[in-house]
Amino acid sequence: MSTVRVDVWLWAVRVFKTRSAANAACAAGAVRIDGVTAKPSRSVRAGMMVHVRQRSRTRELEVLETPGKRVGAAIAAAAYIDHSPPPEPSPMRPAPVATREPGAGRPTKRDRRRLDEFRRGESL
Repeated sequence: MSTVRVDVWLWAVRVFKTRSAANAACAAGAVRIDGVTAKPSRSVRAGMMVHVRQRSRTRELEVLETPGKRVGAAIAAAAYIDHSPPPEPSPMRPAPVATREPGAGRPTKRDRRRLDEFRRGESL
């Protein structure tokens, strides 16, 4: 079985955008292999479980292949199985919309100031 460093694997399968970001995550303790905190130089091989904590989400990845260099998105997706639960949807609020009555004409200087305050989020 071939093995590769965990920071290289995380970068190669596009979990992290750069290898230095993957290295920093390992050094910070955000990467665990089979339940043990992993240093960047720790080797991974097929069959291992890698847990990666990114922002407020934890991803659980089962290693299937170990590419040694960055690969295309389709190949990267086939290199692991993602066992993590889907992310929670973020609560989205519609942005307030400033409207004027039809036929009201051009806004006055006072109207423009009030619109600017509204857009900045200041109280009226």
